[in-house]
Amino acid sequence: MKSSIALAVLLVPFVAAQVPHWGPCPEPTVQPGFNLRQFMGRWFEIARLPAQFEKGRCIETNFTIKSDSSIRVVSSEIFKGEIKKIEGIGVTEDMKNPAKLGISYSYVLPYTPYWILSTDYVNTALVYSCTDVLRLFHVDFAWILSRSRALPEATVEKARETFENNNIDTTRMIMSKQQGCDKEL
Repeated sequence: MKSSIALAVLLVPFVAAQVPHWGPCPEPTVQPGFNLRQFMGRWFEIARLPAQFEKGRCIETNFTIKSDSSIRVVSSEIFKGEIKKIEGIGVTEDMKNPAKLGISYSYVLPYTPYWILSTDYVNTALVYSCTDVLRLFHVDFAWILSRSRALPEATVEKARETFENNNIDTTRMIMSKQQGCDKEL
């Protein structure tokens, strides 16, 4: 037990920018009848829980199904005046539950959860990711996505309520900057 606590203390600085919580990950309800093909395409980040790997503005992700049924994931942002892109691979982890995707941006890292909690495919999507650390605490991420660079405030509030109703704390959620995105991403 002492070694588990020591390991947890050592890992805390690595997740400091994220949103750590005590205990295991919540088990939110995901989109029933999720259709992966309808979800593909360009999504803009409207709001998120803090994430160390997202520092810029005009954040967006484009999803494309590949011939082997995996998903090409290209995320981009403008950071310090330059367009930064990263490409990853997504997979459906459980064919019986296709809204539970896994995404990896590195061949050496495992797939991390990328769960679609809710989407209408044409306007908004709510995405959640959570990783347990020794079941002592968890680090989670949540995103409100849109097919356009803006959403009405009422839609954002409804999205936050959906997260909260699934035991996902959104008190640290921040709005993404989608203004001044004149550079083509």
